[in-house]
Amino acid sequence: MVPCAGCGARSFISNDLAPFETIPCSKCGHPLMLPVMMQHFELQSFVASGGMGSVYSAYDTVLERQVAIKLMKRELAEDQEAYEGFFREARACASLNHQNIIHIYHFGEHEGQLFLVMELANNGSVDSRIEKETRLPELDVLDIGIKVASALDSALKKNLLHRDIKPGNILFNQEGEPKLVDFGLARNAESETEMETEIYGTPYYVAPERIKREVVNWSSDLYSLGGTLYHALTGHVPFEAPSASDVVAAHVHTMPTPPNQVVPEITQATSDAILSTLAKEPGERFQSYDEFRMALEAARSHVIVQQLNMTVEEEPGAQVADKGKSWWRR
Repeated sequence: MVPCAGCGARSFISNDLAPFETIPCSKCGHPLMLPVMMQHFELQSFVASGGMGSVYSAYDTVLERQVAIKLMKRELAEDQEAYEGFFREARACASLNHQNIIHIYHFGEHEGQLFLVMELANNGSVDSRIEKETRLPELDVLDIGIKVASALDSALKKNLLHRDIKPGNILFNQEGEPKLVDFGLARNAESETEMETEIYGTPYYVAPERIKREVVNWSSDLYSLGGTLYHALTGHVPFEAPSASDVVAAHVHTMPTPPNQVVPEITQATSDAILSTLAKEPGERFQSYDEFRMALEAARSHVIVQQLNMTVEEEPGAQVADKGKSWWRR
């Protein structure tokens, strides 16, 4: 009997199931697998897969804690570029120490297969929340923005650019804390002084200067973060078009619709802050992560005050006077 990581129900799995092969849970459809021992780690359940490999929830039998293990695809073992990307992710994350960046515990090889042992963050992603909820509450988006901006600022102080900020690369742990992951495309900020010859990043969130093969810097990550927050806030990516090439062209030539014109309930302060990150020219965006965080924190305070005022107005016995400037309660 194997517990399902999706719903918790215990299901019978035949011992004939091959290692890492999965079958759907009869209750929720989540992939189930037989536990697999790899050195002193017991891989217990499938979490997600990507271009480089698959991630599993595992148990460290020596330190007695839950971890995540990312296994590089075996077919990529002889691919030098893939190997360097996998190793780059390990070194980049290991060099950082921030509560909103996933922690790397170990990098190793087992029977010819490379693996990373990481902090476990298996409570979904911004992407999965958008898929489930359509759009996230404004306060949640502001909180995510403040914390991820702080994480990117910390990486920048180590001269690292992430280069692939998107909803799927912001995970949540069991406490609901956002964790920035996947530094496989990370580069030294000091080396980003020449024009790029290839576009990196997800088309829906990529900065215009990358598309135009211009010199890029940390502001390109800021643009991608702004696009990610825009999507979470409104339920729509900044530019929707029938093809990827049309989306890319829109990043260069089309002004995004202000978030509060997409969803009228969004406050002006939040809308303005997100819109500023999506300026076509890097010089027209916020000039530091601190400046962006201060704008988000100010917007967050405004939303909290607004919600408190609404709560007061709705409470029985509460009276509001002078257009909300003062109130009294019997």
